Amino acid sequence: MKEDFSPDLDALPTLLDFLAGRGCHGILLLGTTGEGPSFSPKERVAIIRAALLARELSPAPAFKNCKLLAGTGTPSLTETIALTHSAFDLGCDGVVVLPPYYFRKASDEGLFKYFSELIHKAVPSDGFLLGYHFPEAAGIGFSPNLLARLKDAFPHQFGGIKDSSHDVDFARWLGERFGSDLLVLTGTDSYFQFALENHAGGCVTAAANLISPELRKVWEAFQRGGEVPAVQRRVTEIRSILEKVPPFPPMLKALLARQHGLPRWPVRPPLVEALPETVEMVMGEIMAIS
Repeated sequence: MKEDFSPDLDALPTLLDFLAGRGCHGILLLGTTGEGPSFSPKERVAIIRAALLARELSPAPAFKNCKLLAGTGTPSLTETIALTHSAFDLGCDGVVVLPPYYFRKASDEGLFKYFSELIHKAVPSDGFLLGYHFPEAAGIGFSPNLLARLKDAFPHQFGGIKDSSHDVDFARWLGERFGSDLLVLTGTDSYFQFALENHAGGCVTAAANLISPELRKVWEAFQRGGEVPAVQRRVTEIRSILEKVPPFPPMLKALLARQHGLPRWPVRPPLVEALPETVEMVMGEIMAIS
């Protein structure tokens, strides 16, 4: 973000290259930490286009091979269809879609119709849509029955779910019900090992902006069948520190600047900047466990 709260498209390649170079297999644009709902459809399309161009022009193999997903969910079915269509037209590898978060009392039947319309009208036959399950923030989520129905109706296009419910029972149920047929990307760093043990394919988390190397180590150790607990404990400790100072975007932007020399990008209102003394406190706690 620029000081006038407009998207800093020129700076976007710097952040994306940084993340790709630190072990991320992919990057979600315009998620919760990316302040997606704060941007207009026109701004979202501009951000998506700039990110894809940056990947195309990058000489770095890690960035070239990095998957780019776009958050395209809004309460408006029409806007969500248009944004999703644009994301695929521009070349995104997939989309991540919140349910229509203003409509907190919507039934499973209504949500099924919403996603059916979206998939029919905006997701190509080889496209990949992940539902974004974050009921704490959105006020509405994906019930087990809705997930099963969407996967049965759209076995290829409804590819999976970003699970930010922070609910171990739900994570366990996902593994038991779908196995590896549904891609599950956990949003809870503290549960990463547990999610992988229950057939999750990876994670998309706020803290990955800071600790993607550690998360990559958890993932790789699990794939090899090696020991995970030590690095998972560190991940869990850092996550617990960050959870004491919500919301995440102001603190993460401050820490990226403080720890890694990236610009101190602002957040867009209604979010406000993290206080310097709070940033120093968090930095000290993180360094104490390094």
